[in-house]
Amino acid sequence: MKTVRRLIYTEVLSAVAFVTVAFLALFFFIDFIDELEKVGRNGYPAGTAVLYCLLQLPGRLYELVPIAVLIGTIYSMARLAQSSEFTVLRTSGLGPVSALGLLVQLALAFAAFTFVVGDYIAPVSDRHAEVVRAKARGNSSYGHTGAWLKDRLETPDGERSYSIQLTAATSDGELRDVRIYEFDPNGRLVSSVRAPSGHIEPGPLWRLQQARVSRWRPSAAPERVQGELEVIEQGPVTYEWRSSLSREVVAAAVQSPSQMSAVDLYRYANHLAGNEQSAQRYEIQFWRKALYPLACLVMVALALPFAYLHSRSGGISLKVFGGIMLGISFVLLNNVANHIGLLQDWTPWIAASVPSAVYLVLSLLAFNWLVRNR
Repeated sequence: MKTVRRLIYTEVLSAVAFVTVAFLALFFFIDFIDELEKVGRNGYPAGTAVLYCLLQLPGRLYELVPIAVLIGTIYSMARLAQSSEFTVLRTSGLGPVSALGLLVQLALAFAAFTFVVGDYIAPVSDRHAEVVRAKARGNSSYGHTGAWLKDRLETPDGERSYSIQLTAATSDGELRDVRIYEFDPNGRLVSSVRAPSGHIEPGPLWRLQQARVSRWRPSAAPERVQGELEVIEQGPVTYEWRSSLSREVVAAAVQSPSQMSAVDLYRYANHLAGNEQSAQRYEIQFWRKALYPLACLVMVALALPFAYLHSRSGGISLKVFGGIMLGISFVLLNNVANHIGLLQDWTPWIAASVPSAVYLVLSLLAFNWLVRNR
């Protein structure tokens, strides 16, 4: 069995590695051509464009691994079948269950690799890519154009709710253009804070620089109408605000969900749910991120039936083309299911798992039919 495992694993790994490198080279070329349009604007050099495209490759790798596993496994299995090596293995005692078990073990290794790339390497690389491009263009921040967050705290004056607006934030806790609006339990505005910059320190403690604070309180002046509010202005000062919003949650708010790790998605979805905000988009993305590595298992299950097709059923090129079409259809169904789940308010884990479940069932049915009839 060790010899059989070594033969199959060597064939599959070499084919998957070749397909992965080819796809990465193609996407790097496409991304670089797209960046060339921006070269020369605001002092953006070509070298930085190349570095930006290189830093995006881990994210591309994360997206491509399952498709590369499918195409590479189909190619290697079809080649073994065409050269009759797989037939020899079958007559030597390699049953369908054993063959599937060997590929599942390899698929688990691919799934672990995909998880590590998607949760630890790609998010960091994407953030560095955005920082590199932003600095080259003379910007001090990166990310989306802004975000709104909510918080609820117990203060000496009672419970207070906060609406926070910011233009940009980094994973290091740096903030830009911060607005904090404080409301009492009746929804009345109590105070507002405006600051051009700030930093989130452990605690978490928000330290805002050059902040201007406005407070509203009932007026005690006899010449004013009863119930009229008096505004007290203060600043610019260094304003400190204790909050439950950590730098990880704030940084996640200005990032695209597709660039967040599963841990960040889970943390931010819980924050939104705790503040009675819609979190379904992030919950679906979390389950998609958590289940995506398992797509490698589905891909090898789809590829194995090609080993039981007779060589006269079509050449290797035709089978590889069929694998490419399967991979494209899987990606398409995966994206469509997520959008439909968001629109139709599906349970997040169901919306994320439907494509993999459908293709896994189809692959097992095809595998069972081929084993019985071929």
